[in-house]
Amino acid sequence: MAADEQPVASVWTRPQRRREQPALSRAQIVAEALDLLDTEGIEALSMRKLGARLDAGATSLYRHVANKDELLELAVDEVYGQIEVPDLWGRDWRAAVTVCAESARAVLVKHTWIASVLGQVGLSYLGPNVMRLNERMLGLFEAAGFGLAEADLALSTVMAYVIGTGTTEAAWLTTLARSGHTEQDWVDRLRPAAIEATKPYPRLHKLATGAETDAATARGDGFRYGLDRVLDGLAARLG
Repeated sequence: MAADEQPVASVWTRPQRRREQPALSRAQIVAEALDLLDTEGIEALSMRKLGARLDAGATSLYRHVANKDELLELAVDEVYGQIEVPDLWGRDWRAAVTVCAESARAVLVKHTWIASVLGQVGLSYLGPNVMRLNERMLGLFEAAGFGLAEADLALSTVMAYVIGTGTTEAAWLTTLARSGHTEQDWVDRLRPAAIEATKPYPRLHKLATGAETDAATARGDGFRYGLDRVLDGLAARLG
């Protein structure tokens, strides 16, 4: 980097200030921000509101984060820290990757706000939890027999599927929460309209008039079908 170039703005590239016995720790701030995001949504997050919840002035927060963007980087990394990556003991690589993918989906669906910020939170891939997740996942693919370069591509492929599906589910569940309806109630209310609208389209109509299923179960089954097909393709590369 040239001497006059500024580093990319990110909580992970900015040197941290050192102060003796700060009133608040970074961990406290991130935990409260995560609770605020989970209970009130991304629109509710502000430094002023977070400071009020912590009974602290904004100045106390700015000792740890420069702005709201940095706060979101920390919150996203905290969410990634909740994803399970199992050891291979007693499992083959495919079973271990499935456990991780299912865990990632559950985390994304739990923290529905994350659907609106992934890809927009600076250098989130430099967060320690994200890097630990990637390091361990690369180890699973290497154990399967992939070289490191292809293990990286395999990891990217699986996570692209998981994040794409998980954020779509999170957005859907956020819409449901705002509507005040349960998922099953919403699906049941829409069913007659879907049956009527699909009459000119025989394949869609057959699907719409098929046996009723539990909405949450159908989402889970759909996720696992897609994940299995992705893993089938990776297994074929090894074969």
